[in-house]
Amino acid sequence: AEKVLGYDLLSLCLEGPRDALDRTQHCQPAVFVASLAAVEKLNHLQPEVRGRGGRGGSGGGASGLPCGAAEAPLGAVSPQVVERCVAAAGYSVGEFAALVFAGALGFAEALYAVKVRAEAMQKASEAVPSGMLSVVGRREANYKFACLEARKHCESLGIENPVCTVSNYLFPDSRVIAGHLQALEFLQENARKYYFKRAKMLPVSGAFHTRLMEPAVEPLAEVLKSIEIQKPLLCVYSNVDGKKYMHSKHIQKLLVKQVVSPVLWEQTMHSVYERKQGTEFPYTYEVGPGNQLGAILKQCNLKAWKQYKHVDALEDEEAAET
Repeated sequence: AEKVLGYDLLSLCLEGPRDALDRTQHCQPAVFVASLAAVEKLNHLQPEVRGRGGRGGSGGGASGLPCGAAEAPLGAVSPQVVERCVAAAGYSVGEFAALVFAGALGFAEALYAVKVRAEAMQKASEAVPSGMLSVVGRREANYKFACLEARKHCESLGIENPVCTVSNYLFPDSRVIAGHLQALEFLQENARKYYFKRAKMLPVSGAFHTRLMEPAVEPLAEVLKSIEIQKPLLCVYSNVDGKKYMHSKHIQKLLVKQVVSPVLWEQTMHSVYERKQGTEFPYTYEVGPGNQLGAILKQCNLKAWKQYKHVDALEDEEAAET
């Protein structure tokens, strides 16, 4: 990783400084590498740690790797979880890790693509004062209308062609809205009017997954043209439409489109866990830093969440230090 990135990522993750790690250009490679390190850890865990009764899957971290599953009969000898995984999905940059896991991308090439993506998104976010607002709404909440009024507010301030739109669909009644800072501040101030129970600014530097990230599109597209992309060995679901990737050109196209498109995570969860009534749910593993995707899964599908586990590459080391 250090050869590709040009800096010591492990040292940055373990020793900081935290504000440097939180910068988009460093955070995205860190999540990518940590997610795949957690997959490696999962692959070496004892069967009784990996899963109960012989079914397993692989899932993804904060912006992390796959959320997916492998299946075998209950009571069977526990198989290699990673080998038996049948589906994967990754949240935002985690989609690159999911595609490496599925054999569609090589590690070094994908890491370089993530580096270019992260640096381009960092640069785009610095061009316009922008951000992201996490919102939990009541059933009456109309997110599109709220965003429309926030854009009108920006226009009244003299901002041309303002951006304010849903950038992440997390679970029922939970969205992330991204755009110009003035729009997000307007929504926070008028949260009650729009039936928002909670509206909290996220600690990120820009309006990711909106058209404010358009300057990052071309650099990523150029890198992906130079990378060999294979058809995935297992189902990988795209953030852009919540559907399975079909072939290498499809992957190349949608990874670029993802930068300026909302993350359809709630829709992806429905696609991954759709099954006939009475069919048992597979095991799901969230791999990487943080367990936010597990919390989202619990809100999307409680039955699927009951078979969920989280694996963090640094978990044991941290426990030993405390």
